[in-house]
Order: sequence, then C-alpha cells, then structure tokens
Amino acid sequence: MKLRGDSVAGTIRPDAPIRAQPPATLPMPTSKDLKRLVRGGQQKAGEAYTAGRAGLLEQKPAAAVSRAAVDYAKLAGRSDAVLKAKTGCTWERWVRALDHAQAYTWPHREIARHVREEYEVPGWWAQTVTVGYERIKGLRAVGQRRDGSFEANKSRTFAVPLVRLYRAFHDARTRAQWLPGVDLTVRTATRGKSMRITWPDRTSVAVGFSSRGAAKSQVAIQHGRLADRAAAARMKQYWAERLDALEEVLASE
Repeated sequence: MKLRGDSVAGTIRPDAPIRAQPPATLPMPTSKDLKRLVRGGQQKAGEAYTAGRAGLLEQKPAAAVSRAAVDYAKLAGRSDAVLKAKTGCTWERWVRALDHAQAYTWPHREIARHVREEYEVPGWWAQTVTVGYERIKGLRAVGQRRDGSFEANKSRTFAVPLVRLYRAFHDARTRAQWLPGVDLTVRTATRGKSMRITWPDRTSVAVGFSSRGAAKSQVAIQHGRLADRAAAARMKQYWAERLDALEEVLASE
C-alpha cells in the first residue's frame, strides 16, 4: 500500500512538505480492509465490532519506528481511556490513521465526515476525534474553532428524566427561573435531542440532550462565535453558574 502522509508524531502544518514513509513505518489498513478483518475476527471470536477494531489497530508492528514522547491526550483535551472506550482507539492510533490520509490538510467538516463514514464512529465522537486531532496538529487551540473564533463548552448530568430537563430549556417560563434577563431566540428545537439558540449578542448556542437512564439526563452546551479566549472563559464560568441555578430549580419542582 502506498502511504500518502507523514505519520511521525508531533505537529504537522497543512503546508508542511510530505515525505515518503520509511519502510519500517506501520502502514494503516484501508477502511475496507479494516472493516473486513475486524468483522472476520468478530465472527470467529464473537467480539464486539468496536472492541475488535481496537484490538486490530493496537497490534504492534514488527519493527516500529521510535516516536518522541508526546502527550496526545493533554493536547486533545480528552483522555486516552475515554476515547478508547468510545471509539476503540487511542489518540496515537487516530493520529496515525488521519496522518496517512493527510487529514491535516482538510477542513474540519471533511475530517469529521471521514471519521464518521470510514470508521463508523457516531457523530458526536467523530467530532471529538476531529477536534482533538486538530488540536494535536496545531490547527486550533483549546476552545478555538478553525475559523479563528472561540467557543465555550459545558455539560452537566441531572437527576431528572430527559423530558423534564428538555422542558427546563424549551419552556420560556421555566427557563426564566434559572436563565433570567436573557432575550434569546430559539432558532430550531428537536424534542428531547437538541436546540439551537441565537444569543442577544448574536453569538450562537447549541444545546444537546441525552438520557442517562430512567431518572437521569445530560445536557451539553456549546457557546460559539466568541471573540477571544477571555470571552470563552467568561461564558464557560457563566454557564457553570446557570447550570447550578438550573439544578436548584429542578430540585424544587
């Protein structure tokens, strides 16, 4: 298989020259080969697809190239343990796979599509892999988008059913109890799943909801189009305080 990218660990700029891989470098299998081998092992051993993919990708090459110690998890802002549990691979394996595809030259949307479609990673985790990879490659800072703007992210799990948590955001009267004095505009809303909001200063807020069992649910907030890192820090703190207030409202109902 011909290798198209440079898989040496570390930051590779989109405009960096691409060198041919040395023979000792482990070539990444194509997506088709990867899926066929994993599913073949799945039939023989009865292992889950994700676990099978993780086991396949983590096989050690006979003659591995030594790599500089790089804390990918720290750069990406997400632990290897969590990423492996959810996608079947560590950050090092994702960096190798995406470097071979020269994904550092692609826009954000194209990387996310590749991860989702070629490796069958669910949408939210495909975004997590994409953002982490972009941070590792120096394409964006923590909290920064590829267009140069910043975003603040905050999530919280509440001891209430999903329907109650969603209503606390969607119902204007309930929302005013924990988010007072904000003249926001709800652009779109999908019951129990998501909301897209325009903030009074024209920044954008995306809200995602998910069930965590019969009596628990989680909300994830992404406040985007912020001007700088300081604004992102302020809004992160703001949302932490507002979710504290929401917790009190839900507890009193």
